[in-house]
Amino acid sequence: MGENEMSVFGVPEAEEEVYRHFLRNPGTRADDLDVLLRSRPGEARAGIARLQELGLLLAEDAERRIFPADPEGALARLVDVRLHALHQELQRVTRSWHVIDGLRAEREARTPPPQGVEQLEGLAQIRNRIDDLAFFAREEILSVEPYTRLSEENIARSRPLDLRCLRRGVRIRNVVSSVALQDPTTAAYLRELAEHGAAIRVTADTTERLLVYDRRAALVPLDPRDTSRGALLAHRSGLVSNVISLFERIWDQADELSRAGDGTESSEDAAVRPSGIERRVLVSMCAGGKDEAGARKLGVSVRTYRRHVADLMQTLGAASRAQAALLARERGWI
Repeated sequence: MGENEMSVFGVPEAEEEVYRHFLRNPGTRADDLDVLLRSRPGEARAGIARLQELGLLLAEDAERRIFPADPEGALARLVDVRLHALHQELQRVTRSWHVIDGLRAEREARTPPPQGVEQLEGLAQIRNRIDDLAFFAREEILSVEPYTRLSEENIARSRPLDLRCLRRGVRIRNVVSSVALQDPTTAAYLRELAEHGAAIRVTADTTERLLVYDRRAALVPLDPRDTSRGALLAHRSGLVSNVISLFERIWDQADELSRAGDGTESSEDAAVRPSGIERRVLVSMCAGGKDEAGARKLGVSVRTYRRHVADLMQTLGAASRAQAALLARERGWI
């Protein structure tokens, strides 16, 4: 890292210098640091206290020596703290949208009400609107996308937004074509999303394409066979409700991704085996820590973490977390 690159994590230059010193000279005594760094009396001690709060330095041992925390783990925790702060800031911004509603109400008092349906032209406009809707989604994203494969470019474009939504606790329910699982790159990406908390099902008999954001906005193509012809974005509650009803019918008839199989294991084995993130949740449950700590370690929201816990308890038929951990061990899941 270059000079003061840790400022993005809230670590000022003077404290970064102290941390770098301990990386180069682990086991330095706190009392010796002022002399070694030629700082004012007590300045290094204050920096050490702050770095210990951030988890970058470990507590003094019996000989009053101090050692640095592992950079990878320490910075990962700082990233989580920073993302949490940014998420809270985003929530404050989005909660301020009522100001826009008030201004719009004043305008609409003098103009006819909007029809509640926008027509989007061209793939660029559709993609930009999808990015905006996904970025500001707060509760749930529903989608039916019968593509047969995703290019690496499409995956690279979608991954950051999809994982960001899942980290923030946005629930994603996605129905895809079973043909897509025959493409290794596409199948791997879908399973990656599932491991991070997305609910994905597959179907062999739908040509529908639709997206619904927070049950308030629904996007459907003008021609499902040619999405480049444009799309309709509905905001009116009646139209959105009809699209949601269609989604639920398709969802109910689709199969779980874990049961779909990819030719390497039986569908029965896949159905009962926990996903990667579920296994990590089980390990965290066995450790007996708080939900907040477990969620932070897994890189998901507390709400997503607790949803996994509830789903696992239901799958295992457990009445408590302790019983769930015991049953998981008996099945060889952990």
